[in-house]
Formats: sequence, C-alpha cells, structure tokens
Amino acid sequence: MMKLAINSAQAMQQLGAALAETAQGHDVLLLKGDLGAGKTTMTQGLGRQLGIRRPIKSPTFTLVREYREGRLPLFHMDFYRLESADLASIDLNEYLNEAGIVVIEWPDKIAEFLPREYLGLTLTRVDDSWESTKRVVEFEPHGERAEAWAEAVKAQLKA
Repeated sequence: MMKLAINSAQAMQQLGAALAETAQGHDVLLLKGDLGAGKTTMTQGLGRQLGIRRPIKSPTFTLVREYREGRLPLFHMDFYRLESADLASIDLNEYLNEAGIVVIEWPDKIAEFLPREYLGLTLTRVDDSWESTKRVVEFEPHGERAEAWAEAVKAQLKA
C-alpha cells in the first residue's frame, strides 16, 4: 500500500489528472472517502485531463452525461446512491467491458461483483476542519496492472 499526503485542492486535482493520464483502457478505480474527503476535487482533475474544460460541480452526473454523449472515454458510476435492492439489476460486467476507465465511487456495496484487477483509492481528511485541505490518499492496488498504474501515478506526480 502506498500513501500520499495532499496539502491543497490543486494537489488533489493533480492527482486526478495523473490518474487519467496514466490510465489504460479497462482500468478500474475504486474511489472511497467520507464526505469532504476530496472525491469531487480529485474527480474534477481527472475529468479535466480527459477533456472537460468547465468546472464540475457534480462529477457523477457530469461525467456520465459526457461519456454517454461520446465526449469522454470514461464511465463514472456512483453506487452509493443506489438502494441495495437495485444492485441486483446492475450488470457490472457491462460497464467493465467499456473501452474507457471505470470509476466506481463507494464500492463497498458491490464488493462481491468487483473484478480481480483494480486500484483502490481511499481519501481521508487529516482533521475535521472543513477549511483544511490536508488529506491522506492511500493506494491499494489489486493485480499487476493496478500496481503498474499506481507506480505510474507516483512517477507522474514527482515529475
């Protein structure tokens, strides 16, 4: 497991951009973090790197719309908003077969359906102050491709 200290919103967006820049088709990113942990900020950087030039206020809906309209090689699905009964109707394989990156937020609810190869990313606030931008990001790669992706992100951020 690799940990990374993030000390600003800009650094969080740079992390998102590095994830997008080093991703390959069919890469799966599991994104965890409590409210205010920086998931939206990180996803803004990821989306901008993939072509969204305007600010993203609701990354889930913006990225899904952009993807469906053919403007992004990305599918972002927020399973946290689904009731457990709805999960039975989701064929995760359908999303994993897409050519782009699959970003799954709050993956705990669908743990049994996850692929074997994925990169887990957990964002944690260092303190409880809403004004603080200090975060810790933990990378948890599962599989060789995920390890290579995490290393590529690390190298990208150092450059």
